[in-house]
Amino acid sequence: MKKILSLIIVFAGVSLSVFADNKEKAAEFFNNYVKAANSYSPTVADMYSPKARIIRQVVKPDGSTVDVETNTSTYITQMKIGQAGAKLRHYTNSYTNIEVSKISDNKYKVSSLRQPSGETYKLKTYMIVEQQSTGKWLIVEELMQTKEQIFLKYAKKG
Repeated sequence: MKKILSLIIVFAGVSLSVFADNKEKAAEFFNNYVKAANSYSPTVADMYSPKARIIRQVVKPDGSTVDVETNTSTYITQMKIGQAGAKLRHYTNSYTNIEVSKISDNKYKVSSLRQPSGETYKLKTYMIVEQQSTGKWLIVEELMQTKEQIFLKYAKKG
């Protein structure tokens, strides 16, 4: 009986440590993403799944929001174009209130508030990251709020 109880305790401990390890790995992936994005590294493009869901939630001046979705390849192309100007302006983002929550096995949601450099406001953001069978982590969904109204021209008309 003691052996069975000991095995159950060991199994539970291993299970909890695997969960904690993956949660920590998801948080580490997010931190690596932030470092890469803020240093304009070309590796940022490799952090997205080819079929990631990319959402820019435009915050209008009246406070209402409009979701604008795009595919990964279009987003990566736009990101590379935008990086050049951002680098010249030394534009970066800082993130606070970072929370990592498990969605399913090897899939986690990382939520935070993003503060663009030079601004006093913070915007909601989340990314869903998933560990692939190869062990590599990828962004499979991302939502970032923005006050850039230019994105509205890409919104689907209802």
